[in-house]
Amino acid sequence: MAGTRDDFLHTARSAADLLRDPAVAAGWSEPSALPEFTVAGLAGHLAQQVLAVPQLLSGPLPQERTVPLLEHYAQVKWIDAALDDDVNVRIREGGEQIAAEGHPELVARLDSTINELAETLATQPDRPVRMPFWGPWSLLLDDLLITRMMELAVHSDDLAVSVGLDTPALPRSAVEQVIDLLSRLAVRRHGQTAVLRALSRAERAPETITAF
Repeated sequence: MAGTRDDFLHTARSAADLLRDPAVAAGWSEPSALPEFTVAGLAGHLAQQVLAVPQLLSGPLPQERTVPLLEHYAQVKWIDAALDDDVNVRIREGGEQIAAEGHPELVARLDSTINELAETLATQPDRPVRMPFWGPWSLLLDDLLITRMMELAVHSDDLAVSVGLDTPALPRSAVEQVIDLLSRLAVRRHGQTAVLRALSRAERAPETITAF
């Protein structure tokens, strides 16, 4: 429990350090490396992975059933959705709305939220939490934080590439949790043989084993 929460906070602080870089402010209104996302919108989406957590913890315990981590990903609508599907349009619009406050304000808000979570997560039980955007189910808190870590790691890479910065290095334990999740999702999508070959046999490797 403590390991996952510490890893989440380290990953969140890494994202905040990336977000405060002057290159992000300079490219704020420019297109990002992701289609239809500006740098600002991508930065807002990155920050939202942290900003949403206190809101989820402040609500009542969800009544919906709690599902395992991989079952969560079997049900979310954004996996395999087209660029212009409603779910992806809402994700992009949400990022832009969060970024509308401006670069300095977003950095300050993210820093404040991380400091708040450093205290909150130290005492929270591994309780069910639910994000209404997902659907009628909940996740245990530590599983939720793993999903947020994955989003932070992936979108930190997206944002760094967008503004010409090196992708931030994360603590090994955080990377291991993210890679474990992505690997399991890749096996679910492509099958164990494809993933095994991609990791061990270049001559038989498939073209892709992307997790989603």
